[in-house]
Amino acid sequence: MTHAFKNCSNLMVTGASRGLGLQIVESLVTGGFSPGKIIATARSPDGAKELQRLAEEHQNIIIIKLDVTSQESIARAASEVEQLIQEEGLNCLINNAGINVVANLETVTADKMLENFHTNSVAPLMITKAMLPLLKRAAAKEMGMGIHRAAVINMTSLLGSVELYWGDRANSFKWYPYRTSKSALNMVTRCLAVDLEADGILCMALHPGWVRTDMGGPEAPLSPEESISCVLSVIGGLTEKDHGSFLHYTGEQLPW
Repeated sequence: MTHAFKNCSNLMVTGASRGLGLQIVESLVTGGFSPGKIIATARSPDGAKELQRLAEEHQNIIIIKLDVTSQESIARAASEVEQLIQEEGLNCLINNAGINVVANLETVTADKMLENFHTNSVAPLMITKAMLPLLKRAAAKEMGMGIHRAAVINMTSLLGSVELYWGDRANSFKWYPYRTSKSALNMVTRCLAVDLEADGILCMALHPGWVRTDMGGPEAPLSPEESISCVLSVIGGLTEKDHGSFLHYTGEQLPW
C-alpha cells in the first residue's frame, strides 16, 4: 500500500538522522510514491550526513532541527513546519525518535527511568500537541481516516506489551526504562485516539520489529529495509478500523 503515500501531501518523521527514521525517508523517496513534502527532523542536522545527501538529491525532503526533549525546540519546529506547509496542513506525523536506556532491577535509577520516559513517552505527546493545528487543518479537507487525511503514527515496541511480558517471554530484555516507556507511549496513543477521533485524525501505535540498527544491535533478525518496507505498507493501508490500534509491522493486532 505504499502507493497511498502519493495522496499524502505532507509527512513529518522525527529522529530521521539514522536508523529507522532515515530508512523511512529513503524508502519513501526511492519507492516511486513519495509524499509532496517530507519533513525530516534531526537533533543535529549538521551531523546527519546521509540525510543531507538524500535531501540534496530529492528536493521534497526538508530537514528541520528538533530536540524532542526540549519544549522550546518543539515550538520552534512547529513554527517552521507551519511556514513550510501553510494552508495544506500535515497529513502524517510519524513519531519515530526514541532511545533505549538499558537497566534491569539492579541497575535501574530514577534518572534512567525519567530519561527514557521523556524521549519515548512525553516527547511524542508534546510533538503531536504542537502539530495538532496542522493535523486538524489537513483533516478538515478530507473524509474517512488515513494518511490521505491526517494520521499520527507512534513507533512503539512489542516490549511495551504488558500482556506479552509473562511466562517464557519474561526471561529476556529486562529493561525497566525502555519497556515501561513504550507501555506509556501505547496509552498516550490510545488517549490521543479518543480525543482526536471527532477531528478525523487517525492515531495508532506500530511495532517495527527487532531491527539491525544502533538501538536494535547486530543480532536483530530484520534489516532496516525489510522493516520499513512492511511499516510503510501498513501505514499506507490504515483506515477507520485501525484507529486506536496497536499493530505489528505485519499488520497483525498486538495485545496491549
